[in-house]
Amino acid sequence: MQSPSFLEYQRQLHHRQGQDNAQTLFSVEPIPCDNQIRTLLDPIAPRYCHPVFFEVLAHLEQQHLLDPFRVLDDQLLVSLDGTQYFSSQALHCQNCLTRQLSNGHTLYYHTAITPVIVCPGHAQVIALAPEYIMPQDGHDKQDCEQAAGKRWMTQHAATLVPHHVTLLGDDLSSKEPFCALALQQGFNFILVCKPDSHTKLYERLAFWQAQGAIAHHEQRRRQGRVTEVTLYRFINDVLLQDGKHARSVNWVEMTVINAKTGAQLYDNTFITNHRLSAENVAQVAQAGRGRWKIENENNNVLKTKGYHLEHNFGHGKQYLSATMLSLNLLAFLFHTVLEWSDEHYALLRKVLARRQTFFEDMRALTRYMVFESWHHLMDFMMKGLKLQSRLESKLGPQLNTS
Repeated sequence: MQSPSFLEYQRQLHHRQGQDNAQTLFSVEPIPCDNQIRTLLDPIAPRYCHPVFFEVLAHLEQQHLLDPFRVLDDQLLVSLDGTQYFSSQALHCQNCLTRQLSNGHTLYYHTAITPVIVCPGHAQVIALAPEYIMPQDGHDKQDCEQAAGKRWMTQHAATLVPHHVTLLGDDLSSKEPFCALALQQGFNFILVCKPDSHTKLYERLAFWQAQGAIAHHEQRRRQGRVTEVTLYRFINDVLLQDGKHARSVNWVEMTVINAKTGAQLYDNTFITNHRLSAENVAQVAQAGRGRWKIENENNNVLKTKGYHLEHNFGHGKQYLSATMLSLNLLAFLFHTVLEWSDEHYALLRKVLARRQTFFEDMRALTRYMVFESWHHLMDFMMKGLKLQSRLESKLGPQLNTS
């Protein structure tokens, strides 16, 4: 509902009218207080939410709603990245990470990997089960993003690999152990690979460049008033590091320049296990570039579009903060799926345009009126915006047959 005071509003509504939307929309009665909810949720580990993410994914696959996300010969792109969702110098729990500040104080914080299915050209992403970066039993070192990424792969490979998944990651992931584990578990990968952190690899690339062994490919396209030239350099079977068991990877550099001015608009390099050719190098590089959609279409939306990702809903002593994040991610996932599967919701979101406007309207309506069901609420909003005719013309024969 994106309404921090929803339950309090419903208590007031029940006092005035003898019923409320917590009852009618959520089957909640009586209304619990915030502290009661926090107490109930605190001992529940967030992993108990994981099956819901994958149940939604299975339904999306059955309904062919994942088809538009498939690239590179039927691959789904899953971007892995970490984000911080809580920090405090006072509040903390047994699962907090810690950092010593320059002023001598201790910062307590929580971070998590929030994987999403992405696709170049698609504004939306599909949230998957997160992996929380928190102290692990039997480990003295503080947990980190790389270790959490490996745990996530191991835990969810059996569920995800049958969907044909290519993992996208940053330069921290483009190391031998991560690549080896990804392939062992059945994943493919496209990972950012910076020269500063892979000196041996780039020494080899310089050698092969001198030998004329690095292939080149060029594309031009009109982007508004600007003509962009995208230059690709690529080579297959280059050793990632030294050593007897060094792994061979395929490398690609993507550079975008303004055709008129020569100004560089974008540049990055990636390693992958996908075999590169002039026919697919652009698609592979564009897929790697799509990794940043996890920040733009996922983390940024969660932090700035009403989900209050970094808000302290209640910290607890065990898992409360993490479980609250899982519930927030599920809300974001459900809202995404509703745009594809519910005609009323999709039309309202389209007409109201801004996500915040939609939820602000719902917040106001449910504060002052009791709705018998979600259908009643959606229908009320449709009538208020005079959208019935647009929906009927869109559905047409479906309405007649029903």
